Amino acid sequence: MAFEQPKLNYAYDALEPNIDAKTMEIHYTKHHAGYTKKLNAAVSGTDLEGKNIENILTNLDMENKAVRNNGGGFYNHNLFWEVMSPKGGGKPTGDLAKAIDEAFGDFDSFKEEFSKAAATQFGSGWAWLCVHKGGKVQVCSTANQDNPLMPGQGCGGHPILGLDVWEHAYYLNYQNRRPDYIDAFFNVIDWKKVGEKYTEAK
Repeated sequence: MAFEQPKLNYAYDALEPNIDAKTMEIHYTKHHAGYTKKLNAAVSGTDLEGKNIENILTNLDMENKAVRNNGGGFYNHNLFWEVMSPKGGGKPTGDLAKAIDEAFGDFDSFKEEFSKAAATQFGSGWAWLCVHKGGKVQVCSTANQDNPLMPGQGCGGHPILGLDVWEHAYYLNYQNRRPDYIDAFFNVIDWKKVGEKYTEAK
């Protein structure tokens, strides 16, 4: 069964002014579609064919650059689109809010640490909020299309929130102002969805 690019739950312009329609369209139809197509080509005819993406990434041979890059690109973007919403913003509630308070002190301290991880990731990469067994949460970042599911990458937990800081994710609208893009991301985070992912992951 080939990997399929999930459909977006909102229109390309639905996240404006935080993320512009043209960036969304190019990002989804060119970049994410490209990773999906190349991932299918990379696993076709191998023992990875038919396995789910989390299984592939958790047990990945990190020297397999085609699967590492395209499998990461496929998985990371699936999560990225899912944790954003036109009705996003605000703060988490429930168990996730408690876990964030326990790990960081309060939401503002979490936001500061997550924003720093995103802003200081050199070159292309991602910032993550991950869950470890028992429900403890942690912030980290990874380079390129790597993610914390992969051996030896990031904080090693299960990602429930990811921010793409590749330039193609923000450059049309924000140019070199990555911190402005990071701030805008917080206006579209779907904390209800992230909370559901926290409950599943812990």
